[in-house]
Amino acid sequence: MKCAMCGIKACKNGLENAPKNCPSLDENINNIKELYKTEENYTIAKISAKLSTEQGKTRIEETMDFAKQCGYKKIGLAFCGALANEAQIIDKVFTYNGFETESIMCKVGGISKEIVDLEHSANPMCNPITQAEFLNNAKTDLNVVIGLCVGHDSLFIKYSKAPVTVLAVKDKVLAHNPLGAVYMAGKYYKNKLFPPKD
Repeated sequence: MKCAMCGIKACKNGLENAPKNCPSLDENINNIKELYKTEENYTIAKISAKLSTEQGKTRIEETMDFAKQCGYKKIGLAFCGALANEAQIIDKVFTYNGFETESIMCKVGGISKEIVDLEHSANPMCNPITQAEFLNNAKTDLNVVIGLCVGHDSLFIKYSKAPVTVLAVKDKVLAHNPLGAVYMAGKYYKNKLFPPKD
């Protein structure tokens, strides 16, 4: 699969022009379609497909629309301590708009980095598995990730029982806008993203 490098995009523009190695031609597609018939998948897919065609809404507005249309009332906020101020505002926004919220910060438990064989420091390790387990115990309907570190977000998503969506990702350099580096890949960030090879 090399969809990122495909110039045809037949899946979007008509499969009659699909290259021979196009995943859209795979015989398993019909089996995969069956997964959309389960109740939860059907609801999420239908509402997401509808929302994706709407214009003029921010990500947080779309997230609330998605939650409302799915019937999710209890929202879990899994946030990074570096975005604590943002998480507080987001919590207020969700609450104001009629949702019940549970929120849990990444450093919950104050666990030492020694647990993963790193040297102890005053700054405890992020603890995304506990974040997920606490929100599981709170029986949240939807969990929202706010700035969890790369990898920590992976563990959180792995252990969350509720569906997960990402409201914000962390990028310490680009004001939490990682696509900034992509947009500058041919200019200022070229040597960082494509460093010269020996």
